[in-house]
Formats: sequence, C-alpha cells, structure tokens
Amino acid sequence: MKTAPGLLHKGKRWLYLVHRWIGIATCLLLAMWFVSGAVMMYVPFPSLTEEERLAGLRPVDWANVHGPAAPGTWLQQGPDGPLWLGEQTRSATQGLPLPPTDAAAAKREAAAFGHANVRSASLIERDQWTVAGSYDRYRPLWKVTLDRPDGLVLYVSGKTGGVVLDTHRTERFWNWLGAVPHWIYLTVLRQDQPLWRQVILWTSGAGIVGVVSGMWIGVLRVRLRRRRYKGGRVSPYRGWQWWHHVFGLLGGTAMTLWIVSGWLSVDPNRWFADKGPGDAALARYAAQGSAPPIDWRAIGQLPEADTVKRARLIWTDGMPLLVLARTSRTASVLNARTLQTIALDPAHLVQAARRILPHAGVIRTDWLTQPDTYWYKAKGTVELPVLRIHFDDPAQTWITISPRTGEILETPSARRRLYRWLFDGIHRWDFDGLITRRPLWDAWMALWLAMGTIGAISGIVIGVRRLRK
Repeated sequence: MKTAPGLLHKGKRWLYLVHRWIGIATCLLLAMWFVSGAVMMYVPFPSLTEEERLAGLRPVDWANVHGPAAPGTWLQQGPDGPLWLGEQTRSATQGLPLPPTDAAAAKREAAAFGHANVRSASLIERDQWTVAGSYDRYRPLWKVTLDRPDGLVLYVSGKTGGVVLDTHRTERFWNWLGAVPHWIYLTVLRQDQPLWRQVILWTSGAGIVGVVSGMWIGVLRVRLRRRRYKGGRVSPYRGWQWWHHVFGLLGGTAMTLWIVSGWLSVDPNRWFADKGPGDAALARYAAQGSAPPIDWRAIGQLPEADTVKRARLIWTDGMPLLVLARTSRTASVLNARTLQTIALDPAHLVQAARRILPHAGVIRTDWLTQPDTYWYKAKGTVELPVLRIHFDDPAQTWITISPRTGEILETPSARRRLYRWLFDGIHRWDFDGLITRRPLWDAWMALWLAMGTIGAISGIVIGVRRLRK
C-alpha cells in the first residue's frame, strides 16, 4: 500500500504533467482569445442595426399601398414600389407574391440603400459574415459591392429583396482579428453548428483544465510569509517562467472566469435552455381578430407620413395597432381602425398579460424609466419606459412590455436571468452596470486582459522551449 506522502508526490507529478502538456496545447488559444477579446471591446461582429436599416430605406409611397395588412409583416418601400415583407414578400400594390430577387432588383435595392453605384453582385448561399443561422430565412443572398471609399458591401435577400446586412472594409479587417478568431468562427466550421459547438466546448474545457492546474501549481510554489527562496524572492523561477508564474497568479482568477463563462456561452447540456411562454400563450395576450380595412391614403395625409420608413400591424389585447417607424427611436402608434394616435393603459396591459400565464399570480409590477441590470444594452439604448411584470409560476417568469405598443419585449425565466450573470456578468465584467461606465470599464478590462495575455505568451515561450528539448 502506498503511503500518503507517496500518493501526494505522485499527485503533484501528474498535476505538473497535466499543466505542462495541456498548457502547451492551449496557451496559443488563450493568447488568441485575450488579444481578440480586446479587439471585440470596440469592433463588434457585423450586423444591420435598426438605425442603419431605417436610414437606408426610402419613405413609404402610401398612394400605392392597397389591401389589408397582415400581422407579422413589415411594410416598406422596395426598389419598384411598396412591399409587405414576411415569410413571403408580397407587392403592397397588387398583393401578389414577388418572384425570387434577381440580380437587377438586388442591384437597384443596394444602390438605393447605400446611395452609391454598384461595382459587382454575386449570388451566394453564405460567407464569413452571413454564416449564422439567423440568415437562413433570407437565403440565398445577393452580395453587392458598392463603389464607396469605405468598401461597403450589402447583402440582399433572394427571398424578400431587402437588405439584411451591411459590412465595411474596416469592420471586416478588425473582425478577422476580433470576433472570427475569438469565436473560432471560420465559415467551414461555423456552418456545421453542432460541430462548431463541440469544438468550443472541448477547446474551452481544455483551457479551464490548463488554467486551473496552473493556478494550483502557482499557489504551491509561491512563498509569501514562510521561508522565501534565495534572495528573498517569492517565486523560484526566473526569466519567462517568472513572468508565467507571477502573472498567472495575478490574472489567473480572471482567466478562469473568462474561460468558464466562454464554455457556458454555448450552453453545455442545455442547462439554460428555456423557450419561455409558447405561441399559444402569447396569442392569448394578443387576442388577434380580423384585420381591419385600412385607408392607406388617409395615412399618407398625416403630418409624419412623409418620413415613415416602415409600418407594421400588431395586436395587443384585441386591439389592432399600426406602428409607423421613422427612426428606431421615433415611431407613431395608431389605432388601426380609427387611425388616431393611441395611449395604452398600463393597468389593462397587466390584466392582458395575466392571460399569458393564467395559472400564475402576479407578484409585483415595475415601471422602469431607466436601464437596470437586466434591461439594458452594452452599446446603444433600450426602449424606456417599460413595464415589467413578475409572476410566481415555477419558472419565475418576468414579462417586459412596451407601454407604447403593448408588445412583449422579453420573457426571461429565473434560469435565463442566472445565465445573464454567469455569461454577461462574468465574461464581460458586467456587474452593477460596469459595462456602461466608460472608460472605467475599459481600464478594468485592459488590466485583466494584459495579465492574461502576458501569462499566455510566456506560456507559449516556455512550451516552445520545452518542445525543442
């Protein structure tokens, strides 16, 4: 039988071996994650924001809009007239489905949207910037390059004929140094979502083992109060090993938290999966009826009509509403039957929301006039004020409602709110709204990213030297 000291010695030996070889395999990944994470602080992955979408659209030609509005669709001006965009794009003038978007239509839409001449257009299924599943409903895509100094490329849906993404030359360049390596987001891998997810799980899992084992060794080898090493040093190492030991200890906690939260980002074992209230529950809240006839020419006579870029019909508690959007922050809400501006009663919205979870009680309601730790955006603004209703159902659901339109904005359960802390809180250091307090957040992130990068790069040097022996 092995003695306790013998087992302890063998355990330490395995600890060193695990850290050495997993560290050699993962230090390059860790350095890449830290450096690319710093880039992502300032350059996000390309997307078409609502502000950009509305800025590129032309005002709706109300005189050529005919027929009823369908819930779940958007009315906007296309290159050849007003369109209803939804699962299927229809002409708002004739009511007929549009054929697949051809090259000529895609070029016209892109040229009008980007205010420039077209240099080239090609039909693609996906590329580096459109590989995500959120674009599946719009494929195939026309990739249209415009003759602009910023290298603007627009992606036009082959199904709807609308612009779904814009990218600029500078944005694309920095993303090759930011989001693409950080998320291991190469098209050939990301287009196979299950495979990509497994790659993230296993690479980040290996990183967790490497960092935690390194911190353990670092604690075992440091001498702060007990008899120090020669010369009064707290670390027995010199050169690159000293840098690795000291900065691994200083930044190890942040490194561990980042890698663990990155591992959680793909929801291992679907621990945080939560679909929320289903379509039937939300339909009870909307209480949709028959679409009312709408006098579109009368809307065209309204004072704000000349600046409206998009319009949609929604139902709230049995009432049809028209939302007329000029910019993302300015929209008019009309009663679709009377075309009069309407103000919704928050008390009625609470009563309607009870139908979503009829077997649950309302614990309390909050009227939010400023962002809080759950309703916010790291960059940009959120709609305010909003109404938040807390239910006592098993999932502890919160329902957030727009008092302007009555729309359900989010329905997070306790499980999803926990994920907010385990991912957003830890991965982005978003505690007590720190992420919105610039440049304090920038300095805080730079400190820990620098420590992590030094620890990883020193590990690369040590690993290369080890492999050469």
